[in-house]
Amino acid sequence: MVCKPALRILAKRIQVHDQETKALDHQLAALVAASAPALISRCGISTGHAAQFLITAGDNPDRLSSEAAFARLCGVAPIPVSSGRTHRMRLHRGGDRQANRALHMVIVVRLRFDARTIDYLTRRRSEGLSKKDVVRCLKRFIVREVYNDLRTDWSGPAADSTS
Repeated sequence: MVCKPALRILAKRIQVHDQETKALDHQLAALVAASAPALISRCGISTGHAAQFLITAGDNPDRLSSEAAFARLCGVAPIPVSSGRTHRMRLHRGGDRQANRALHMVIVVRLRFDARTIDYLTRRRSEGLSKKDVVRCLKRFIVREVYNDLRTDWSGPAADSTS
C-alpha cells in the first residue's frame, strides 16, 4: 500500500531533476559555444569535454605559457622511464584527472568515427607500438589541438569585446 505512493513521488522527483538537467545543459552549451567555438568544432569534442578543458585552462590564459605547460596541466606530459637498453616514455600522472579523462573520451570517439585517427592507429601499430602507446601519442596530439584552439578562442573577437 505504501509502495505505490512512494514510487509516484520518486518518479515526479526524477522528472523534475531531468528537466533541471536539460535546462542546465542548454545553458552550458550556450556558454561553451560563446567561449570556445573553435574547440567545439573539432571531431569528438562535446560540450562537456570543451567545458572541462576551459575549466582546466582556468580564467587566466597567460599562465599557460606553452602547449607543453597545458599538457602537463592535463597530465599528458611525457616522462622518460628508460632503463638499460629500453627507451620508453610514460605520461605524467599529475595534473587535472578530469581533463585527462576528457582527453581519453575524445580519443575513444575519434577511434570510432574519425578516419584520420583510425589510420594513425593502424600505421603506428604496424610500426610496433602497442595500443596504449598510440593512445599516449594521441593524447599529446589532442592536447596540442585543444591548446591552439583555446588560444585562438581567447584572442578572437569574443575576447576583444570583454576587455
